[in-house]
Amino acid sequence: MTPLTLPAEDRARSPHTGLTREHWATVADQLLLALRPYFSSTRARVLPPGRTSSSGSDSDGLEGFARSFMLVAFRMVGENGDDPHGLLDWYRDGVIAGTDPSNPERWPRPGTVPQAKVEAASVALGLQLTRPWLWDTLDERARANVIDWFAEVINGWYPPNNWLWFRVAVETFLASVGGPFDKADIAADLALFESYYREHGWYADGPGRSFDYYCGWAMQFYPLLWAGWDAAKPFGSESLAPVWRERLADYLDDYVTLIGGDGMPVMQGRSLIYRFAAAAPLWMGAASGAARLEPGLIRRAASGILRAYLDHGVPDDRGLLTLGLFGEWPGLAQTYSGSASPYWAAKGMFGLALPASHPVWTAVEQPLPIELADVSRVIAAPGWLVSGTRADGIVRVVNHGTDHAGPGDATTDSPIYARLGYSSATIPPLTGGTIDSPVDSSVSVLDASGRASHRTGFELVAAADDGATAFGASIQHAHWVDVVGSTTRDHGSGRQGIVTSGPRLAVASLVRGAWELRFVRVLDDGGAERDRSPVPLRFSGWPLAAAGAEAIGSAAGSGTCEGEVVVTAGRLTSRLIALGGLTDVRARIHTDSDVSPLGSASAVPWLDAALTPGALAAVAVCLSGDGAVAPAPSVELSGHEVVVTWGDGALWRGAPLPA
Repeated sequence: MTPLTLPAEDRARSPHTGLTREHWATVADQLLLALRPYFSSTRARVLPPGRTSSSGSDSDGLEGFARSFMLVAFRMVGENGDDPHGLLDWYRDGVIAGTDPSNPERWPRPGTVPQAKVEAASVALGLQLTRPWLWDTLDERARANVIDWFAEVINGWYPPNNWLWFRVAVETFLASVGGPFDKADIAADLALFESYYREHGWYADGPGRSFDYYCGWAMQFYPLLWAGWDAAKPFGSESLAPVWRERLADYLDDYVTLIGGDGMPVMQGRSLIYRFAAAAPLWMGAASGAARLEPGLIRRAASGILRAYLDHGVPDDRGLLTLGLFGEWPGLAQTYSGSASPYWAAKGMFGLALPASHPVWTAVEQPLPIELADVSRVIAAPGWLVSGTRADGIVRVVNHGTDHAGPGDATTDSPIYARLGYSSATIPPLTGGTIDSPVDSSVSVLDASGRASHRTGFELVAAADDGATAFGASIQHAHWVDVVGSTTRDHGSGRQGIVTSGPRLAVASLVRGAWELRFVRVLDDGGAERDRSPVPLRFSGWPLAAAGAEAIGSAAGSGTCEGEVVVTAGRLTSRLIALGGLTDVRARIHTDSDVSPLGSASAVPWLDAALTPGALAAVAVCLSGDGAVAPAPSVELSGHEVVVTWGDGALWRGAPLPA
């Protein structure tokens, strides 16, 4: 449990989480007060202990100030400036000192250190939201210094992704206080942002297939926050806001299905160290009137996310947010993350900007979709098949459309993007051998040395739902990558190197409840002159982790079908069953140490087998927790057609893959 001192739970207003606005405010204030020992002498920088990012400690100190300042701003707006802890005094001093060119502790400038462009946006948001209580109290010299520091963002280079909003925020603030700005910058950034829109409310975080929590805590958060400023009106916000609200409403309809019964969101994508920042789009839905969801459901979803982390010991015993998921685990972070980076979790506390009288705070919590019934949903933009089971509260995503790359790219698979499976209860192994040879939730070709191929650059074929069974398919060009030299830059994507090509694989998934039926066909054997010898494949299942190897149970060997392997850890079970079409099936269990933030020991079920090019094979994959689970499905293979009998007796007939 967290060391925070919290009010008594309110199970009348919040029957699912016990958390109310008072709890959120208490957590926010204690997080902010715990940072005070880590302010620099002039209060310009906040640098909690931990590793240094690739941008350096000066940037990290700015990051700690800027990200926690956002949380101060939300508190001040929601309390109409009431400030019993004197937070504004600390952050006013920091703004003045950080932009004073004569101060040795001044902030690195946006024109010199790229990360300062990110943090400049958080400072601008903070100043915009606290304007009556902070900016309006500054003298002319201090204001001139702030404006001069911000002005370096104008006409500068920004990566084509969520960073566009950082310049929009800063230049809009500059325009509102009589500073320099370039309207063409803002117009161009808004147009490029629009090009990242896909469908049903979803944006990609840039031009590629980058779908992750940045879609919510950035691409859905900043637009409507910005549109709420009077300063944004000259830039067309009034005409844009209705479109953005409709998109956010669509997005949230999907989003709430990705939260497990215990409040944990599906663990996928980079920057998971931001933890409960995942609640940001929910609060924005309430604040902007964009959500079709009832206020009680919004709060239950957001409070569930916060509660999940509190129950896992976040923050730590110093009251700090560390580099990790629950406890400190720096391997989860990207190289751009330093010790203060986790304080972007502040975005997930945006609900505190809403007053206590807002319906999202006064309504009684309503259950999540997974608490009412099993969930089956197809999210088309990222190519995800979502399956949540009420009995165990687990949400699973089977992924046929996201790899943080583009079609035809040939890099290593990023474990946090390119796997076939993600869930609210598991996370892929993130370090070690999995970087060069995928370990979990994959269908891979094995080379002569036993190294598993990658799938990044695959082609999305289908993602659909017949009302009872979700279906997805993709075609991957199996390849191996020998990374040349050492690489220190990790922004979530796979690694580049010398590529060796293998055969193309067509992979399809039928998903129902806790089960995925995974169909595979080798479309060619890697070369026109080769014979049609069976191709060595590896099917890998869901990864489980535990505090120690003794907590993991496993069994591999012949089952009722060609092969079966089972791994257990605590309440979780991961199963893999060969159902037909394969030869030389060998059930195996891969174990590892210190590769997962969920536990020091991990295990993954494997089936190694051979498949003749053109033939169709089927494997059943299951992740389940405590609670009733339907029996394994069975499959009849007949040429290109299959007949599936699910464990509950339902039938599915069709051709899952192209010939």
